[in-house]
Amino acid sequence: MNVAIDPSWKAHLQPEFEKLYFQQLTNFVKQEYQQYTCYPKGKDIFAAFDHCPFQEVKVVIIGQDPYHGPNQANGLCFSVKDGIPHPPSLVNIFKEIKVDVEKPYPKSGNLERWASQGVLLLNATLTVRAHQAGSHQNKGWEQFTDSVIHTISNKLEGVVFLLWGGFAKKKASLIDKTKHHILTSGHPSPLSANRGLWFGNQHFSKTNAILSQKGRQLISW
Repeated sequence: MNVAIDPSWKAHLQPEFEKLYFQQLTNFVKQEYQQYTCYPKGKDIFAAFDHCPFQEVKVVIIGQDPYHGPNQANGLCFSVKDGIPHPPSLVNIFKEIKVDVEKPYPKSGNLERWASQGVLLLNATLTVRAHQAGSHQNKGWEQFTDSVIHTISNKLEGVVFLLWGGFAKKKASLIDKTKHHILTSGHPSPLSANRGLWFGNQHFSKTNAILSQKGRQLISW
């Protein structure tokens, strides 16, 4: 199956694209996009990969679902398009960055600037029906993105995985802890953050400290 994804990823994921589940997933997604309003736009479904080539991956952040409101999702987890109001989780991410690395709160919630520096912003499910959170879960996306995590773990070294919240923490079992670094905390959503499980995790300065030790370029958060 020919999937429109960055060639650097295609080289590693092509066997996944040939599997029956992925063909069934593709058929499901095509039908959903024909019948309903879905997000992100078709051209942005694999944006996380297109903005961050395989060999450039230094950090992986795992989300769950794309945003399901109009004009929000752009294919990168937690990210929104330029000019779109920042969702609550993203607000809390930026607040933590402001305190942790003393960077001003940004105008744009578009995280393509992170992706271009080697941050893979990976949602476990890459599509969603408008206004219906979780509507495309358990259709095959999770199997695909688990394979992505496993492939990164096997073929790269020294990647920093940021696992926020219970869902993301479950992905730790896919990662070789002898080769990579895992930082965990509560989710940046208000429900978790207001219970003291997010703020103060210092994941952004800690990530850069790890990259510095490896002699790699730091992320400008």
